[in-house]
Amino acid sequence: MTTTIYVPREYGYVIATGIATAFLSTYLGIKVTGFRKEAGVPYPYLYAEKSEAEKDVKKHTFNCYQRAHQNMLESYPQTLFMLAVGGIRYPIIASIGGLIWIAGRIAYANGYYSGEPQKRSHGRFGYLGVITLLGVSIATSVNLLFG
Repeated sequence: MTTTIYVPREYGYVIATGIATAFLSTYLGIKVTGFRKEAGVPYPYLYAEKSEAEKDVKKHTFNCYQRAHQNMLESYPQTLFMLAVGGIRYPIIASIGGLIWIAGRIAYANGYYSGEPQKRSHGRFGYLGVITLLGVSIATSVNLLFG
């Protein structure tokens, strides 16, 4: 049995949200690169060594910048997947979920940039976006399987 998938006009919002995530990733990467030089962490090292970061606040803060970006990258593939899949049937809801995730990632990063890792929790509202994306992805899957 086959199913034809029609892409609604509103899927353009999903595409735009996906593009916005690329800008987010680029922005976070630029922030890391900019602080790397200031902190004196040379390439190819991903992080400053613990012993260095404990003695130098700039190296510690660099690790926070790097961690904020890495954390975003850890959830990026599944977020894009759920955005694309959920957006097939629920493009506006999926886009809103994606935008909430983006705003959460920005708040998370800004909290981490303070050098106080516990402030990253300012971005926890972004999980509402992830839950939304998960919900519309599951609903799209169920609809395709059981019509």
